[in-house]
Amino acid sequence: MAALTSSFIGLTATTAKMAGVSNGSKVSMMNVWQPNNNKFFETLSFLPPLSSQDIAKQIQYIVGKGWTPCLEFASPESAYTVDHGPNNIVSSASCGYYDNRYWSMWKLPMFGCTDPNQVLQEIQKCTSTFPGSFVRVAGFDSDKQVQQVSFIVHRPAGYEQIPTTRRSV
Repeated sequence: MAALTSSFIGLTATTAKMAGVSNGSKVSMMNVWQPNNNKFFETLSFLPPLSSQDIAKQIQYIVGKGWTPCLEFASPESAYTVDHGPNNIVSSASCGYYDNRYWSMWKLPMFGCTDPNQVLQEIQKCTSTFPGSFVRVAGFDSDKQVQQVSFIVHRPAGYEQIPTTRRSV
């Protein structure tokens, strides 16, 4: 009981071992997030860049769930949402306001698609047509009427993802 009421002294290598905490290395090597030029998109963007095989597995998951894959693309100038747009409307006070939150759609959503290879072919067509744009795959659930997943599959030259080893200082 005394251990539960003692004051917190911080996470040390000793307390981490007792609590079963691990960051894959030494606790004393924890880093601080690098806030400069460290922008990410969507759910999987904190991971290292996805390989073609990783993208195929994610698409297989999407179609396996019965979700509708869709490709979207945007130029670097409009891909990042860094403010509330030219209207300066505070979106927290204006429910449903989305200025610069949408990307252009590549063709129509792939309704009824069950073959991940079809999506991979469309990714290739989109990236070759718009090499200077970000491209992402989204998966929509028609039953719940919501987007369930979205992740980047292509970044234009000059906007490469920061290596995981340089994301923290």
